[in-house]
Amino acid sequence: MKNLLKLESLGLFALSIWVYIAFFPNQWGAFAWLILAPDLSFLAVILSKKLGLHAYNLFHHQGLIALGIFTGYYWPMPLLLQVSLIFMAHSTIDRVLGYGLKLESFDHTHLGWIGKSKFKNDEQ
Repeated sequence: MKNLLKLESLGLFALSIWVYIAFFPNQWGAFAWLILAPDLSFLAVILSKKLGLHAYNLFHHQGLIALGIFTGYYWPMPLLLQVSLIFMAHSTIDRVLGYGLKLESFDHTHLGWIGKSKFKNDEQ
């Protein structure tokens, strides 16, 4: 099942890139600058671990990102559409790599355990 979810995310990544090219063909500079922007949400962990988890999930939640894409397209807001497509590309490639929405810690995601905790939890 996990591989099927990764394949689905890979398809959504390709779709977000295809739509980005269609709407913003000569704006790869913005793409390059913003592709890692959702990970800046990790900085909220400076204030608290719980806030960091919630901020990460907010900026990687594909339903909210899809809402941004929908809103940016139907109420012509090109900047919202552009940023949402970039965030979707980021979020989907994260899922392909195994990084999902965070649960009670940064190494426990909705796709399973990641990092050193993956090996520790596999032994149990």
